[in-house]
Order: sequence, then C-alpha cells, then structure tokens
Amino acid sequence: MSTPMTVQQHILEEQRRLRPAASGEFSWLLSGITLATKLIAAQVRRAGLADIAGAAGGAANIQGEVVQKLDVIANQALLNCLGNRGNVAVMASEEDDEPVVSQRDWEHGKYVVVFDPLDGSSNIDVNVSVGTIFSILRRAPEPDRFRTPLEDVLQPGFKQLAAGYVVYGSSTMFVYTAGNGVNGFTLDPSIGAYLISHPNIRMPASGSIYSCNEANADTFPGGYRKYLAYLRSGESGRKYSSRYIGSLVADFHRTLLKGGIFLYPPTASHPSGKLRLMYEANPIAFLAEQAGGKATDGTMRILDKTPHSLHERTALMVGSGAEMEALARFVSPA
Repeated sequence: MSTPMTVQQHILEEQRRLRPAASGEFSWLLSGITLATKLIAAQVRRAGLADIAGAAGGAANIQGEVVQKLDVIANQALLNCLGNRGNVAVMASEEDDEPVVSQRDWEHGKYVVVFDPLDGSSNIDVNVSVGTIFSILRRAPEPDRFRTPLEDVLQPGFKQLAAGYVVYGSSTMFVYTAGNGVNGFTLDPSIGAYLISHPNIRMPASGSIYSCNEANADTFPGGYRKYLAYLRSGESGRKYSSRYIGSLVADFHRTLLKGGIFLYPPTASHPSGKLRLMYEANPIAFLAEQAGGKATDGTMRILDKTPHSLHERTALMVGSGAEMEALARFVSPA
C-alpha cells in the first residue's frame, strides 16, 4: 500500500512544477510552520491533563482579551520555529503589541509571517476546536531607504504569498494555499507527519448553513438583519440551518468544506467590525477565494483593504458564491 503524500512532499512537488528555479527557501519556511503546529497540537491534546488550560495569570493582550496559558505556549512555538528558519525577517502575532524582528535575519530575511497562534483559545476549557491561522508576505526590497518592521507587515491581502490554518479538533488538519488552489493535510500522530487528505479543496457554489452570533443580531446594521430573515424565511428556495461554534477556524473550516456563509458583521459596539484584518480576515479571505468562494467586509473585497495598523479590525463575510451574492443585494451601498 502506497503512503499518502506528506505536506512537505506536496510543497516541494508544487515548487518544482510551478517554480522550477526556486531556491527552496519558501518550502523551508513552511516547514517551520508545520513543525510549530505539531508542537501546539501536542499541547492542545494534553490540555485536560497538564496544568496548561485556563488563563495565564490574568494577563491581557493588546486586544484587551484575557491571555490563556496555551496562547503563550503557541505564540512561543511559532516565534521559535520561524525565528530559526534563516529567512524570516519579521513576525507579527495577535499576542504581541508590535512586530517581532528576527535578530538573526532582519537585514537579509525575505519573508514576513503574520499569525494568530491559537484562535478560539477561550474554548479550550470546554474541549471545543481551536486553531492557528497564518499569512506569509514577501518583504519588499527597498535598499534606497530604511523600512520599519511595521511597514514590512502592513501590506494588503492580495500580496500574500501563502496563507493557511490548522484546526485542532477530532483530528489535526493543516489547510493552506500558495496561490494555486487549496489543499488539506491531516496529522497522522503515529508517524508525526501531515498526510494529504483533502486535495484541491473547492468550496461548494452554495450551501445550506449560515454561521453568525445571532445573539448580537439586534446590533447589526439593518441590511444584515434583513439578510438573516431572508435565509430563515425559505424565500431563497433553500432550507438553511444555523451553526455557530465561536472559533473562527472551526466555523470557516466547515464553510470551506460544506459551503454556505460565515458572517461577522459590524455591530453597534464595533462599527468597523471585530476580527483582525492582518492575521484573521486576510488569510481566511485568500483561502476562500482560492477555493472558489468570496470574502468581503460588506462593502469591499477583503484582500483589497489597505491596513493602517497591525491590529486593525474589520467585519468579515465569507462563503459560497450564491450566499455572498444574495448578501450583497441586502448590504451593498446603493
């Protein structure tokens, strides 16, 4: 029986096929991410047995959110694994106030990596799926002037070289795109390798599930409330079910595989939206588009948004073409 292709083999095969002159540095960078996520997965599996669940001494991150112990572990795993790759100049995390400069490679490093080390970490205590989200950008070479680390990071989403996530659930699954489709790999703990399990993922053109926190619906702009009513009414000719996990990676993973729509609209308390543009919305939008879906903030394509700060927030609506087109009829400016 032949062994399925590993994620490293897949990356190298794609590199040979699409970029035969490539040096291999990019695949080496991605291997740093897969290594870090294996370390994180091992800690997540032990969360109920070791003293690593719960809050980290009451500390709060730059978002004002209580930092969980596993947030700290996941963040450090990514910083260590990427900082030692030899080609990463800057890293930026949800957990850190400012970009982290790689002391080893700041001057010559080619890449910038932005990540949410443990999305949905507050759900760890109740054994709900959580995840890691990442985005890779090329550091723009401008030898004629000094660039700050923040300038290296603040690039629009369409400039992403690759993006992906890992969902730590009943199995650990790595999903990524490098701009040539989306592929999924499941971690085989018996050999410690990600093996291809979902090649060439395509988001269905329509679905039967919508996902949002309807407890906040009274604070959504009117167009979103009308859209939700439209989905519930059956007027579309399709019977929809509501599913909301409260972990972005888990909710999007279901939308990617099953179709439908995930909505995180603006609210009265967060009129610009609440999800982070750089390390949540941009990588998710890149994956969605590569799989045949769409992602907007309600008025414009997510990947066209120009970021102005590391922790900038945005609304995010992402899903199948049919549901996204219907949404646009309700919320797009006249």
